[in-house]
Amino acid sequence: MKQATHNPRLFFLDWLRILAFGLLVPYHVGMYYVTWGWHVKSPAASSTLEPLMLLSAPWRLGLLFFIGGAALAQAWVRAQAQGHTPARLLRRRSARLLLPLVFGMLVIVPPQSYFEVVQKLAYSGSYFEFMQQYLQGYEGFCRIEEGSRQCLSLPTWNHLWFLPYLWVYGLIGWLLLHQAPAVLAQCGRRLAALGPWGLLLGLAVPLILARQLALAFPSTHNLKWDWYNHAQYLSLFLLGMLASHAGSAFWARLSAVRWPALVGALAAWALLLVYFDAYDGATPPETLRVLMRGVWGLMQWWSTAAACGFAYLHLNADSAWRRRLGAAVFCVYILHQTVIVLLTQLLAPLQLTPLLEGLMLVLMTWMLCALVYGLARRVLPAPLALLLGVDGAKTPDPQAGRAAATIAALATVDAKSPQ
Repeated sequence: MKQATHNPRLFFLDWLRILAFGLLVPYHVGMYYVTWGWHVKSPAASSTLEPLMLLSAPWRLGLLFFIGGAALAQAWVRAQAQGHTPARLLRRRSARLLLPLVFGMLVIVPPQSYFEVVQKLAYSGSYFEFMQQYLQGYEGFCRIEEGSRQCLSLPTWNHLWFLPYLWVYGLIGWLLLHQAPAVLAQCGRRLAALGPWGLLLGLAVPLILARQLALAFPSTHNLKWDWYNHAQYLSLFLLGMLASHAGSAFWARLSAVRWPALVGALAAWALLLVYFDAYDGATPPETLRVLMRGVWGLMQWWSTAAACGFAYLHLNADSAWRRRLGAAVFCVYILHQTVIVLLTQLLAPLQLTPLLEGLMLVLMTWMLCALVYGLARRVLPAPLALLLGVDGAKTPDPQAGRAAATIAALATVDAKSPQ
């Protein structure tokens, strides 16, 4: 690897994004086997994997929003250096996020909803008949769940919910970069001057407070009414922007507290496991509930801080693999969940053991997504490849590919966890 000594690009954040996307496929395969709600469920679903799933559920998406904020700030600086207007950056960003969203809702996502109503509601119509109802916004796919009537909203964005959220947060960030650069620079300087306690506890406060909203505003991925998710993810996105303004001093300080952050995150995870096990099916005392929501928020930030601290120390370097994988992750994100759902239905009649079936789902999903990405990159015209999140250029270029990699950094997956 070539060391990034003189390059302002934060290569370690690119690697973190790639590693976070490395968890994407196994995590959503895991969702097929746990008792938490998901689109389709294995007959062998149980709580066995849930402790392991809980190890990443609180922080994985937040990390990607944090990286997204830093990536936007970096893209702004590069656009200015290249003489590009802010409007051009916004147009490119909008195209890269919203066009795949629309295409995904019309083409990629519907099979997930189809097999969901087949499995959960015993729907007997064909896929063609379902698509007619899907496009008409049919509201009749309902069932009683946890004592209330739950209806499937159509059309839906399912795992692509991250794209509209990211676009809205990016628009807020774009306005701040355009209208209040001095304020952001000042906040960045203050961030860079924080000591260990400020880094470990002070920066966790927004997430501790956000978690208190979880019961009143449970995660819905309804952009207009999802205040708990907005509170946690927007705060992390903006913190990522400020971290980019703070520069290397902030990352170095964060790296210095990486071990306390890691130990704290693991201790918080252990406390959450005990808490959820002790009150499985029971209502905890309100004071304890508030405290444990605080522990959840601490785990979110400490895990993010530890990941960034270790990555800054060990992964702040460039390589051809970074460029290749960074260019592919957006396409994998768009495709992966539908591929998983389709493969579960394909493998179900074989009645394989959960371990063998799960390993096959992970490997086959990666292979199929890689195949589609390769074909899209080499065969499709640039406008069509863009719909799958693939840059039209035939060969990754370190200069021209940066904007595409920046947008690719801002995509991820739906992760559902216990409230």
